[in-house]
Parts: sequence; structure tokens; C-alpha cells
Amino acid sequence: MTASTAAREQFAASYGREPEGIWSAPGRVNLIGEHTDYNEGYVLPFAIQHRTCAAVALNGTDDIRVESTFSDSQVVAHLSDLDGLFPTPAGETPAVPEWSAYVLGIAWALRMLRPDAPAPGVDIAIASDVPVGAGLSSSAAIEGSVASALNELWDLGLDPVTLAQVGRKAENEAVGAPTGIMDQMASMLGQPDAATFLDCRTLETRSIPTGFTAAHLELLVIDTRVSHAHSTGGYRERRESCERGAELLGIRALRDAGIDDLPRAAELMDDVTFRRVRHILTENQRVLDTVDALTAQGPRAIGDLLVASHASMRDDFEISAVELDVAVDTALAAGAIGARMTGGGFGGSAIALVEHDAVERVTDAVERAFADAGFTAPHIFPVSPSAGPRRDA
Repeated sequence: MTASTAAREQFAASYGREPEGIWSAPGRVNLIGEHTDYNEGYVLPFAIQHRTCAAVALNGTDDIRVESTFSDSQVVAHLSDLDGLFPTPAGETPAVPEWSAYVLGIAWALRMLRPDAPAPGVDIAIASDVPVGAGLSSSAAIEGSVASALNELWDLGLDPVTLAQVGRKAENEAVGAPTGIMDQMASMLGQPDAATFLDCRTLETRSIPTGFTAAHLELLVIDTRVSHAHSTGGYRERRESCERGAELLGIRALRDAGIDDLPRAAELMDDVTFRRVRHILTENQRVLDTVDALTAQGPRAIGDLLVASHASMRDDFEISAVELDVAVDTALAAGAIGARMTGGGFGGSAIALVEHDAVERVTDAVERAFADAGFTAPHIFPVSPSAGPRRDA
């Protein structure tokens, strides 16, 4: 059953009628540029074919009612009560179940942005085929689908970049997860066969053809099944280290420093802060180098950059996990052109760029390595750059 069908059936079962429409938005894979987004740097993600669907209809009340296929409970909130639910104080969990905070947070953020616009009550049912906890931004897919639906049903006329900013506000302030804007921009601006080069300071974007299909390459996602959560401590601690590093360098954000500043950073910082900063500065450069390589030479030229990115995340930013390292090392040994962990870290997924005829070999090798190590079997599947939000029905 597709996510669209599941959302429609959930809506009909819960609310006893058909939805007015079904809107969907994709998850994303980050090709390179990890933790650079909240440092106002550069990222190169792309939307994937896996999507979250929101079946939605106006309900004639002042309430938002939310159901999903991944929870047995219905969450109901009066529109005027959203300001009492959010924002979520730093370090605390939302006042509603976290999955519903993404949905209700979008409604709250839209009302904050357009307080004078009519915002009638809605019924919403959510279904998704974006793997949760895999680092593929299932959260941004929820935000994008709901934001697209409410943008249309509430007749707000907001553009995709503004809706991405609404999604970030919901995630940061309603859910309490201190993420940057990469996920939302990647989901909202996705294009087939291309990645989105994003300047996270200016929000300027450029579509960069990946060339995977023409080069007979596949990008495999290796979901380690080790779950992670951005609202917990590890992610927040890394962000605080970056902010401390920028303060010591006397700059607004680490975006304003470059590799030439590393010797001065080493003198000013303790070892841990320095290594966190070194990852960001070198990762920003790797994003720029990857864009240049894709443009001038094609996708086979980016393998070493992917490998260097993983080493930096493993050693300097310390956000990898043993399962991710095994996935990357095994994929490379089995012939992958490049591989790295992707997403916020502490679990989730790795990606491997492989020749089309090497997919089975790499997949088998990683599955054997996980079995030999006693890990949970990974979920391995190809992803391709895909389109952003749309109305499906």
C-alpha cells in the first residue's frame, strides 16, 4: 500500500469521510555537508522518492485533529490554544506527543507568520514511507506535506522557501530540536536528477545535476537501524561547541572562517572545541569542492570527498557509530566509489555511491559484515533525486 493510499484510508476510518486532498513531501539524503547548516555554511542535499502524505480537510470547527498510521491516538488542539503549547522550552519535550508536535507546530508557525489570515479547523491523517530514525528527515517530510496542505486550504499563498522557514520554526520551537534549515529546504526545493546546493546564510540555492543515472551509478542508503533523536543531547552539544568556537574566533558563525583560520583556532580553543570547528571548516570546503567536481568532472570524481567527510565526522565531530563505520568501511572494501554517514549522526544511515552492477556485491558485503558483528540487519536501498512537495489528489 502506498503512503497516499494509507493516508486516505486512515482519514476515512478516523473521520468518516473523504479528505479534500492529499499532499506529500519527500525525505532527503544529504550528499555532503553535515552540521554546516546551523553554522550558516553550505550543504548539498537532495530530495528522495520516499514521501510523507497528509490527507487533509476543513472540519468546520476551530480545532485541529491529527491522526497517523504510526500512532493509535488522536491528538486534538484548539487553534487558539496553540500559543499555550508552543514554543517548547529548550531541553524539554513537547506538551503533545512528539510526532504530533511536527504537525501542530506547522499550524502554530503559520499562524505566527500570518496572524490576520483565516485559519479554520482541519482534520489531518499522516502516513509515510520515509524510514523513521534513519537520518532521512522524516520530520521535514511531515512538515512539508502539512505546510503545503495548510498553505492551500488556508489560502496563504506562501512560496516554498517561506514554507521551509515555517518548517524550521516548527522543528526548532515546537518540537525543540535545534536543527538548521537544510532538511526543509531540501524537501521543499527537490528536483529530479539534481541536488540542491544551499547557502544556509542567504538561503540562495542552485540546482546541481548529480549525473548518477547517466554514469550508471546508484546511491545506496544503508540504514543501520540504530535510531537517533535530534532533540537529545549529542546534537545540541555539537551545536553549542560550534557557537563557542565562533565566539572565540570573534565571528558571527563558523561560516565566516576558513581553513586558513585553523592555526589561530588551535591556539584559542581546547582540543574538543577545535576539532568540532575543524570539521565545520573543512566540511564547508568539501561541499564547495563537490559542487565543482560534479559540475566539471561528474559523479565519479566525488568519492574521495565523501570518504574524507566521513573521517571528519568520525574523528573530529565524533558523531559516527560503530555500525556506521562498519557500513562505510565495508562498502568501500566491496568497491564503492565513495561512502559516508549522512544525517545528524549517533545512528541513522550511511550512503554509498556504487556502480550499478556492483549494487548486489556491496549490499551482500555489508549485510554479511553486520551479521558477523552481531548487529541488527541493515536496511539497504537505492535512492534517487526526486521532486519536492505536491498535491497528489
